[in-house]
Amino acid sequence: MSSLEPHVAILAFPFGTHAAPLLAILRRLASASPNTHFSFFSTLHSNNSIFLPKHTDINNNVKPYNVSDGVPEGHQLQLAINPQEAIELFMEATPHNFLEAFKVAVADTGREITCLITDAFFSFAADLAQDMGVPWLPFWTAGPIPLSVHLYTDRIRQWHSTTTHANDEDDEPGLLNFIPGMSKLVVKDLPEGVVFGNLKSIFSRMLHQMGSVLPRATSVFINSFEELEPTVTQDLKSKFRKYLNVGPFNLASPLPPAPDPSGCLAWLDNHKASSVAYIGFGSVTVPSPDEVKAVAEGLEASGVAFVWSIKDNSKTHLPEGFIDRSKSQGMLVSWAPQREILSHGSVGVFITHCGWNSLLESIEGGVPVICRPFFGDQRLNARMVEDVLEIGVKVEGGFLTKPGILKCLDRLLHQDKGKKIRERIKELKELATHAVGPQGSSTHNFKTLLELVSSPPSVE
Repeated sequence: MSSLEPHVAILAFPFGTHAAPLLAILRRLASASPNTHFSFFSTLHSNNSIFLPKHTDINNNVKPYNVSDGVPEGHQLQLAINPQEAIELFMEATPHNFLEAFKVAVADTGREITCLITDAFFSFAADLAQDMGVPWLPFWTAGPIPLSVHLYTDRIRQWHSTTTHANDEDDEPGLLNFIPGMSKLVVKDLPEGVVFGNLKSIFSRMLHQMGSVLPRATSVFINSFEELEPTVTQDLKSKFRKYLNVGPFNLASPLPPAPDPSGCLAWLDNHKASSVAYIGFGSVTVPSPDEVKAVAEGLEASGVAFVWSIKDNSKTHLPEGFIDRSKSQGMLVSWAPQREILSHGSVGVFITHCGWNSLLESIEGGVPVICRPFFGDQRLNARMVEDVLEIGVKVEGGFLTKPGILKCLDRLLHQDKGKKIRERIKELKELATHAVGPQGSSTHNFKTLLELVSSPPSVE
C-alpha cells in the first residue's frame, strides 16, 4: 500500500455571500494542514471578489481556479425579466465546468483529488464523490434551523396541506412543533419555496434535492456552535453521519481588521457605551424607498446617535434635508467595517436584515438586534432572535416604520427589557468564545473536520 498526498477540491457557489465563508474555513484548514493542497473552484467574477490583496496570509498550499459561469458567449443576461437566470445557467453547466477545471488542478499539482468540500447546494457532489471514491464534505452557509427545515421539507409540506389554514397565508396555520427545536416557529417564517412561492423555482428544487442527499455525505459542517441551538444540533446529529459545528468563523479565524475609510471607529470613540445604533442591511438586501425614509425619520425623532451603512442609490429616498440635519447626530457611509463597528463598546443596537453572518457578528459584539427580515432564512433567524434566543426584537408588522423604529430603539436602549436582552446576548458571546477556545466544542469538531480533509486515502 502507498499513500497519496492530499489534494482537496473546494467547490463554491459563486452567488450572494456563499463563497466568502468557504474561503474563511479554507484558510484555517490550509494553515493547519500545510502538506495538503487546496484547490478552490469558482467563477472568475467570484474569485476576483474574494481573493483580495489584503489576504496576504493565504497559504502557498491554496490556489484558486476559475470555472465556466455557463453564460454562452455573446449572451446578454435578462435579469430584469428573470433574476435567477445567471444561477440557472451556472447550474446547467455543473458539474462539467468543475470537472474540466479539476483536470487543470491535477496537472498543476501532480496530485489526484482526494476529498471534495462543496457548498451544500451542490447535490450533484454526492454522486461525484462516490464516482471518484473520495469523501464528500458539504458546507451549509446559514444556520442550523434553516438546514433542518430543508431536511424536513416533505414532512412540512404534507403537514401544511392538511392544516385548517393551509391556503391562508395571512393567518398563522400553526407552530412547527413537530420538528425538534422549532416549537416557537410558524409556517410564515419559512423560506420561499418550502410551502409558499414557486415550488418549481431553481432554488426550491435545489434546496429540496439538497435535503434528500445530504445524509449521504461523509460529514456536514456549518458556521455555528453547538451551544447556540442544542436541541436542533442533537436532531441534526441523528440525521447525518457526522454533523460538525465549527464556528463562529468570525471568532475562530478572524480576518485582519477591515479598513475604515470613513472614520467610523474614531467617531464612535466619542460616544457613551451602548448608546449608538448601527444600521446595515448587508450587500444584497435593499429596503424599499418608504422604509429608507421611515428609518431616517425614526432615527431623527429618537435623537439616537447612529452609523448607517447605506448604498448611494438609496440616499435619494432620504427625507429632504435629512443629510444636513443629521450631521451632528450620525454618520451616513456607503460602506462600513461592520464587524469592527459591532465590537465597539459604544454600539448598543443593530438594525439588520438578520442574515446569518450578521447575526453571528452581533453575538460576537454583544449587540442586541432589531430585525427586519426580507427573504430566505432571514424570517427564521428573526423569529429565533426574538422568541428563542431572546437577543433582540422584530419590527412590528414586518416592515420598517417610524413608530416601529422609535418603539424598538426605546425598548432596547432605554427600557429594562433591553438590559435583559443585552445580558442574554453577552451570555451567548461567552458561549461562542468558549466554543472556539482550546477545549471548546467547535475546536473539537474542527479537529475532526481536519482529519477528514487531510487524511489521504491509501491505494494499492
